Amino acid sequence: MISWRLKYRFQHTLTPSQSKPLLKSLTGVAFTLCLPAVSQAQDTLLLAKGYVDVAKGKTIEDAAIVVRDNKIVSVGNRGEIDDQTAYRLVNLEDKYLLPGVMDMHVHLSGDAEDNFLESMNYSIPRQTVKAVKNARSTLMAGFTTVRDLGASGYSVIATRDAIDAGEIPGPRIWAVGHALSITGGHCDDNFAPPERHSVAGGVADGPWAVRQKVRENIKYGANAIKVCATGGVFSKGTKVGVQQYSEEELGAAAEEAHRRGLVIAAHAHGTDGIKAAIRAGIDSIEHCSFMDKEAIKMAVKAGTYLSCDIYNTEYTLAYGEANGVPQANIEKEKQVSKAQRDSFRRATLAGARMVFGSDAAIYPHGDNGKQFARMVTFGMTPTQALQAATINSAALLKQDSLGQLKPGFYADIIAVDDDPLADISVMERVRFVMKDGVIYKR
Repeated sequence: MISWRLKYRFQHTLTPSQSKPLLKSLTGVAFTLCLPAVSQAQDTLLLAKGYVDVAKGKTIEDAAIVVRDNKIVSVGNRGEIDDQTAYRLVNLEDKYLLPGVMDMHVHLSGDAEDNFLESMNYSIPRQTVKAVKNARSTLMAGFTTVRDLGASGYSVIATRDAIDAGEIPGPRIWAVGHALSITGGHCDDNFAPPERHSVAGGVADGPWAVRQKVRENIKYGANAIKVCATGGVFSKGTKVGVQQYSEEELGAAAEEAHRRGLVIAAHAHGTDGIKAAIRAGIDSIEHCSFMDKEAIKMAVKAGTYLSCDIYNTEYTLAYGEANGVPQANIEKEKQVSKAQRDSFRRATLAGARMVFGSDAAIYPHGDNGKQFARMVTFGMTPTQALQAATINSAALLKQDSLGQLKPGFYADIIAVDDDPLADISVMERVRFVMKDGVIYKR
């Protein structure tokens, strides 16, 4: 059978009359023999009504973007193209183009629609299958890069490797493996009865144990790290505002991650935990629910990125009980929701570095784009919301070839029906997806 990756490339860049005989002739041909012929074919020309320059916050009308293999060659307008017949043409003349967007906080191995307690007993193979399914849904929603902040058994790392190998479709993934937790803290397995002696894979107590756990995650393929600095909403026996890891332990994790060149995130709802994580050198703070003025000022001064999941509370409060979420956890969500949105607004006004982080799996994967409208409702301009999901997220990941439509950048390109700077809600309905020069949705 011909690879799905080649099928996508041929079916979406050639006319039906061209693609069918080509696919028929390629059946049974080795992937390694076909790939060079595809990658060295004509450049692809995308024509669109306009494109968004996310860095400048401007929409440029009449877009023409040339893609060669997996990189953008040129960005301009059709008047600069001498001969359109020299290219494989992708006509998106009624659409607006943007760089593929990024979500810095997802959990691909979980589904919000599953029964909350029953899903905790899923095997690692079952969770991996979930991750494969959800990776595709995320990509089709226009999110070409994500950071997965915790999954059991390295299931998402395996999914990432399969995507990178061209075996399945999905976004670029930065995956932490197991999120680090104190014993009995958020990110430990607290729902299991005592006689099971169940301990989550990321539990580590004390600075040296924390260092060892960071090293273990990296050993098994993690390309990012996460620590749980405070209690959380969806854990048992923790209070969302209470600090868990000490500043010394957080500092040990940050130092170990940075020594290996990895970005580190801290789950932190409470003010004390947020401040400790900032002082410890953590790169991004997740959730940021209870931030006082001092915490925001510290984040701005340190250049710490803030990731606030301000959409998923709507899903939890509407559907959580029906999906088996215990009442105690729903009550914790009620404590967090308004405070988190207020912290988001105040941090935005203060000029903090903000990235797009949705906590997908708390709501259905593929609905990530619904958070854009909430970001605007709670204090951002459409430009700021798009920058959070593009140039800011790329900067957090230290990637200088992602997040913009510019020559030399990776060809991660999406299209929507209207100008998102005029109507940000169009980000909920992505019509075209190209990742790494390959068209996945058209």
